[in-house]
Amino acid sequence: MNQKYIKENANDVVHHLEYNAERSHLIIPEYGRHLQKLIDQATAIEDDESRNKAAKYIIQVMGSLNPHLRDVPDFQHKLWDQLFIMSDFKLNVTSPYPIPSREVLQLRPDVLNYPQNFPKYRYYGNNIKYMIDVANKWEEGEMKSALVKVIANHMKKSYLSWNKDTVKDDVIFEHLYELSDGKLNLIQSSEELINTTDLLRTNKRVSNKISPAGQPKIQSNKNMKGAKPKQFSKNNNQK
Repeated sequence: MNQKYIKENANDVVHHLEYNAERSHLIIPEYGRHLQKLIDQATAIEDDESRNKAAKYIIQVMGSLNPHLRDVPDFQHKLWDQLFIMSDFKLNVTSPYPIPSREVLQLRPDVLNYPQNFPKYRYYGNNIKYMIDVANKWEEGEMKSALVKVIANHMKKSYLSWNKDTVKDDVIFEHLYELSDGKLNLIQSSEELINTTDLLRTNKRVSNKISPAGQPKIQSNKNMKGAKPKQFSKNNNQK
């Protein structure tokens, strides 16, 4: 008798087995299918009072998934909006917040106007051009001279990041003169920028610090000079 009952129940379970391909689409999958079924059942309730009670119960269940945000007013507003969205805007209940509409949800945001900058010397970057524009607006004096020298040194550093060989200060001064529309002129000056060797050493040190995640740093040969390879003997293997 028991074996027959178990066999019949097993056949019944297999017969009513649901496949994901046959199930309805989940509007907000994060809440799962059981909560979606609760909302569908609440939407089908004909009595207004019972339907409102079911909606408040569902809100409590949704809030229990994030208990630290359950009593926050803005979070409650979000839960009610999600409740109406998951009901496909068919749930007719009294909400403490404005009920969202399908039209507002389907509105697309305005297209962002990305700045279209096509600098001649891309290896300097747009920030250098911004700094040059700011320096052009400053009055002549020690502050402006110091800023112009900082910009020139940064240009040289950026140039060496692109070209690993070397660069003369005259080239940087010519590019600075061109990018500033002839307002920042160091071509005939006696200014000397930071030494190329020092800048290359700085760039190398910065690049060594930035390593891909999960990859160990390679030890230098200096640290490996005194290291001796491990020797395995029969005694070590026995231990």
